Amino acid sequence: MRIGWYINRLRSMEPAEVLHRLGEQRRRIASRRRDDGWERYASSPLHPVLLGWREAALAATPAQRQAIAAAAQKTLEGQFSALGRTWPPRDRDRLFPPELWRLDPVTGRLWPGPESHTFDIDFRDGGGRGDVKYVWEINRLQQLPPLAAHLLLAGDDESRMAIEAAIDSWHSANPPFRGGGWASGIEVALRAISLIVTLDLVGDRLGAATRQQVGEILAASAYWLPRFPSRFSSANNHLVAELAGEYLIGLALGTEADAARGALLAETRKQILADGAGAEQTPTYAAFTAELILLCAAAARQGGAPFPSPVEARLAAFANFVGWLPPAAGFGDNDEGRVLTLGDEPGYVQSVAAAIHGFLRMPGDASKPDDFRALFLGTPSEPAPVPHGLQTFTQGGLSVWRGEMNGRSIDLTFDHGPLGYLSIAAHGHADALSLTLCIDGEPVLVDPGTWLYGSGGVWRDWFRSTPAHNTLNIEGKSQSIIAGEFNWSHKAVATLMDSEPGTHWKLRARHDGYKSRFGVVHQRTVTQQADGILVADQLLGGRRVAEVVFQLAAGLSANQQANTVTVLRGDEPLMAIRFPDAGVEIRAGGDAPGQGGWVSPCFGARQPAERIAWRGEVGEDGIKIHLAPISPSQR
Repeated sequence: MRIGWYINRLRSMEPAEVLHRLGEQRRRIASRRRDDGWERYASSPLHPVLLGWREAALAATPAQRQAIAAAAQKTLEGQFSALGRTWPPRDRDRLFPPELWRLDPVTGRLWPGPESHTFDIDFRDGGGRGDVKYVWEINRLQQLPPLAAHLLLAGDDESRMAIEAAIDSWHSANPPFRGGGWASGIEVALRAISLIVTLDLVGDRLGAATRQQVGEILAASAYWLPRFPSRFSSANNHLVAELAGEYLIGLALGTEADAARGALLAETRKQILADGAGAEQTPTYAAFTAELILLCAAAARQGGAPFPSPVEARLAAFANFVGWLPPAAGFGDNDEGRVLTLGDEPGYVQSVAAAIHGFLRMPGDASKPDDFRALFLGTPSEPAPVPHGLQTFTQGGLSVWRGEMNGRSIDLTFDHGPLGYLSIAAHGHADALSLTLCIDGEPVLVDPGTWLYGSGGVWRDWFRSTPAHNTLNIEGKSQSIIAGEFNWSHKAVATLMDSEPGTHWKLRARHDGYKSRFGVVHQRTVTQQADGILVADQLLGGRRVAEVVFQLAAGLSANQQANTVTVLRGDEPLMAIRFPDAGVEIRAGGDAPGQGGWVSPCFGARQPAERIAWRGEVGEDGIKIHLAPISPSQR
């Protein structure tokens, strides 16, 4: 498996990256000999980074105080949940045992600890231990800022003791650079940010030993991050996190942070496109990237050196992009990465957008009174109108229509963007020309979701594949060819041909993903009609047996009569889908990928859901499928 992984990655590398990887390997070998032990990373006096955050926390609303207290109580009761899993409960008098930082909550097994150098651990092959992502998640220490806020607001000494116990336990169990907690720069950075926020809120209430331990962790992190940066094909959100960590750690340690700041500003312009869409082709990773940049922008402004206006403009563009997205819309990978969090956040993308609007003092959505980010970054200056009509994000490759039809509120997205970002497109899905559709704010036609990363196996491939998405596939093959959990050996190129707004708007796009293998180009035209939406699929250059898929949200059902399928929520008919003929199969679940429909509502969870698939010949003359929302009065 590792040999195949290296071969596929080498195919995605340019010569300069190969040289970089060789140099990185030399540094790893040297690190095994000389970099271990806290004694090399003495704590220096720490400086406040997020000035004014303590005063902001003290001004929390009753709803915010209640949400913070609830999150803190979960931690104090030994509870932790993330990525669709709940860790085994712990006793209040032993909240942070050393094995906690190595435990996989799914398998119950432990990953290697301080006896192993971090680069000697094979994270791509867990050897039956499970998915290392679960281990990394708890090592981010994102439980601590809510505890700190609760300590500040309630004067709860149990929270103070828990913070000190967590830091002491982590420091003891994870010396530099041993065990899994140091393997990935993004994890190092997020953990450092959690500690910086915690100290800025309640550092004066923590003991000297705890503050020294934090200083040592930050000093070791400051050494580690620039030595092993994510570059070339890996320079996605990981690089943004690493640079944000370097910048904020530099401010905390009082050392030079200009290089990290400059690189972070450059990445902002690369990873948030001019129209506001994320370069990685996934709203949640774009939100994660934006939140990291926003946090650094807040520190810079409060420190008297605000980020330049073009960076704020990119953040504002992202928030505007989110304003067009249906609340339930999603595409591409989503591993629920956060920077500031109280735990489960189904409205994460919208929360980050609202925080940006608050920080920039702009109108926006301020509908979440208990939002943790709003406490520190502000709320929108006033409510913003909900956008309506057709909007095309050209750089991001997404068109959105929001309007009314047959007495229903409709939100539709049409994906005509690239597979993903950089040469490996790590978090993209093979979903070119796919649709999603919400009726009255609730999802109906959906992206299937993510499921798992390293331990997902063939199911990881399914959830990224074309047959799992609401588009056309040929012979069950994906438009882009998968070459590993985060890699592709062939990438379909999608092109928007027409975007015509108006009463009867029209969108037309095509992709070349099937040209080399099947000699055809898939073209899809989506048009608004008086009573519905017409989807026309063509295969330019030939004729093939194809499958057109509509994946329903979990909990919906489908009833077929001849060539028409009615989609229902309970006994309420929502939409009729009329196909060219009756060659339709409707199935949910199955023991193997492709047997029926599945959706992943969050990382680590999946549910059977009905998948509507029409099969038949498609050529240049094309086929037409009609989607008609059913008026509530027609029940």
